[in-house]
Amino acid sequence: MVALLAKLFIKNASDYRDPKVRKAYGILCSVLGIVLNLCLTAAKCIAGWLSGSIAITADAMNNLSDAASSLITLLGFWFAGKAPDPEHPFGHGRMEYLAGLAVSVLILWMGLELLISSVKTLLHPEPVEGSLPVLLVLGASILVKGYMFLYHRAVAKKIDSAAMKATAADSVSDAISTLVVLLCTLLSVYFGMKVDGICGILVSVLILRTGFESAKDTISPLLGEPPSKEMVMQIETLVLSHEKIVGVHDLIVHNYGPGRVMISLHAEVPANEDIFVLHDLIDNVERELSEAFFCEAVIHMDPIAVDDKAVSAMHAALVRIIHSVHTEISIHDFRMVEGPTHTNLIFDVCVPFSFSMTDAALKQAISEAVTAQFPHCYTVIKVDKSYV
Repeated sequence: MVALLAKLFIKNASDYRDPKVRKAYGILCSVLGIVLNLCLTAAKCIAGWLSGSIAITADAMNNLSDAASSLITLLGFWFAGKAPDPEHPFGHGRMEYLAGLAVSVLILWMGLELLISSVKTLLHPEPVEGSLPVLLVLGASILVKGYMFLYHRAVAKKIDSAAMKATAADSVSDAISTLVVLLCTLLSVYFGMKVDGICGILVSVLILRTGFESAKDTISPLLGEPPSKEMVMQIETLVLSHEKIVGVHDLIVHNYGPGRVMISLHAEVPANEDIFVLHDLIDNVERELSEAFFCEAVIHMDPIAVDDKAVSAMHAALVRIIHSVHTEISIHDFRMVEGPTHTNLIFDVCVPFSFSMTDAALKQAISEAVTAQFPHCYTVIKVDKSYV
């Protein structure tokens, strides 16, 4: 159904990276989610009234909250698709993450409400009736929620949407919850087991777990998370595919929401090349990055000596020394400044965030190791952190 509706209402529906296409998919899936969840709410309210089951009624309220969640997701996609303005020059893409977080909060709230009502039912159980229409409603609900999970998951992968992933997780949780309610109803009707409250508690625990996981997935991009390893490799491969660029470092990807990404990096270039030729090359690479990743790209040029044998030999020796201190440390921006009494070795080292040594201790360890092998050399070190 979603594929058919996308072909009918979304122009260039296969261009998933286009912000307009992402917005259209988000709105389409959200509207469909509102309609389906309202239908399920009405059907389960009737089924809950007929059967007298608190678990079915609570499940109906869960679907009503899902309709509200779909409405929030719709608004999130709508505002995320707005163009940048003077107050928000980087756009409104993070509204999609906020929508996903709001959905997670609703899931948690509904799970808590269900837990409270289920505990009350456990303490004061009442008989449950299960007519054929009630059982059919529950069975149909499981199928509908399974379908909603499948299309939300598929669209989430296509447009890489945190909000859609949260909705997909909620749908599969709802399907499991309704299955538990169905089993509870069957046990109550045919075996006289008063497990309505117990099943309600189980359902609430599943809902709360889904809420916590969805919140974690949406909070992470809001706080700022590193790009995927695949994206880093693609960026480095594209930049290094140009012959005159011999190294890449200090890569940072700023994520202001889907379709609102900024990339900055340092590109090492031969110091003996024409500066105007290199500047033109960097402009071209920035444009290629922009087209490939739908981003704004900024590249800083770092000139390095590539034909100086003494510099190359010292660089190789310095790499060995640094790796003897720690294998995960890398080096860049290396320069040698020779003087009448000593030589300055100027360079940056990049360490992982999990690195245990302090910056001062690391500088001292490297300096002592260098001086032990090259007494005439002094080190000038800047410590960087890796953002990828």
